[in-house]
Amino acid sequence: MVAWRLVYRVSGWCLVGLTLCAFGLLAGRWTGWWPSPYPAVVDLVAVPVLLLYAVWMQKRVDRNKWDAAHEDHPQLERSIDDLDGLNHEEFEFAVRDLLRRDGLAAERVGGTGDDGCDVRAVDIDRRIWAVQCKHRRDGSRGDAIGVRVVRELKGTASEVHGATFAVIVTNGRFTSKARPHARRLGVHLVDRDRLSQWASGRPLCELLESVPPPLRHPADSRSPAV
Repeated sequence: MVAWRLVYRVSGWCLVGLTLCAFGLLAGRWTGWWPSPYPAVVDLVAVPVLLLYAVWMQKRVDRNKWDAAHEDHPQLERSIDDLDGLNHEEFEFAVRDLLRRDGLAAERVGGTGDDGCDVRAVDIDRRIWAVQCKHRRDGSRGDAIGVRVVRELKGTASEVHGATFAVIVTNGRFTSKARPHARRLGVHLVDRDRLSQWASGRPLCELLESVPPPLRHPADSRSPAV
């Protein structure tokens, strides 16, 4: 995953460099100031590079147009008090809507036989998110979520749901033992404070440790299927 993301990031600049080289080779080839002993090879290599650069530039234009069209759209925002007043099912739908606001294709799957996943989402990089929702009617005064819940989600997130990220979201709190246990197992915890920040408009990726934001852009393709 890390290697792929590094290649994806530098590929654009590499393409720019290759395009400059290709343009120089073609210019020399066509003007005669650089007489190549293999003119056909120059054409076969340089022309496709220029075409690839044209496609890349068009994608950048599409991204800019998408950003301009969506920058003024109202963002879904909810207060933590509003989330406290929901029942558990409504809370699951609220979490689904927040994920959709962040650009993920999310669906509520909670219910009997959900194997610990209440909301399943896929981001633009095709990374799968298995999210378990724990609503507390009394908020932070309710029962804290312990190690057992963390273990249950870890046991099903990757094996059953094929998830890249396992997340537990609550409007309450976690026990002191649950936090280091989740960190060790790679399960991300969204407590009341983080949920409040997320619901107020911050993307979830910015609030979670070791979760890089998607590299791709919504303008690159249609929303991924869940």
